Amino acid sequence: MQQLMSRLSSSIVKKTMMAITGLLLCGFILTHLAGNTLIIISPKAFNIYGHTLISNPFIYVAEAILAALFLGHMALAAKTHLENKRARPQKYYMKKKTGRGSTFASSTMPYTGFIILVFLVFHIYGLKFGAYYSVSYDGVEMRDLYKLLIEYFASPVTVIGYVIAMMALGIHVSHGAWSAFQSIGFNHPKYNGLVKLKSNAFAVIVGLGFASLPIYCYLQGGY
Repeated sequence: MQQLMSRLSSSIVKKTMMAITGLLLCGFILTHLAGNTLIIISPKAFNIYGHTLISNPFIYVAEAILAALFLGHMALAAKTHLENKRARPQKYYMKKKTGRGSTFASSTMPYTGFIILVFLVFHIYGLKFGAYYSVSYDGVEMRDLYKLLIEYFASPVTVIGYVIAMMALGIHVSHGAWSAFQSIGFNHPKYNGLVKLKSNAFAVIVGLGFASLPIYCYLQGGY
């Protein structure tokens, strides 16, 4: 049992688990973005999409799984960062060029991760527990999430804060997605360049995609 616990706490296992949880969260991010773009299609499409999600009896199970993934990923990332820092106690050291190298995205992972965490707290509080407006479609009453978002992003400060957070998210996943594939063993000179390219493309889609939504809401000029 002690040997098993030792293996589970090893650096390789932690990095692998962090990679798996990170990739699952990337999948959620992409589907969440796809759903949110319905706000551009029409208020009805967006509200029906939101109502379909929140009225599903399994929504609480899905939210619990998502929270566990996020908290697990965050705990593993913090533990790995602290362990790496303790293993290299010198404040100043000579950086060596390696095959993987150090980039702006990789060196700022703890900071962009913290920005994302702070954003999520305010985002959930402001929207999930925000003002309740109702609207009816074909005799079905539901929450008017479209009106809530238009009202929420009427403030330039809120829009700017959201855009900054989405820039941090894009930077975070640009390295995180690529590093995750490396950690789970998808590491070959023939494919590394392609994986890096697709990770960067994913980051651009996510960052610009999410950042464009509050700007769109703000430009509606009220509701």
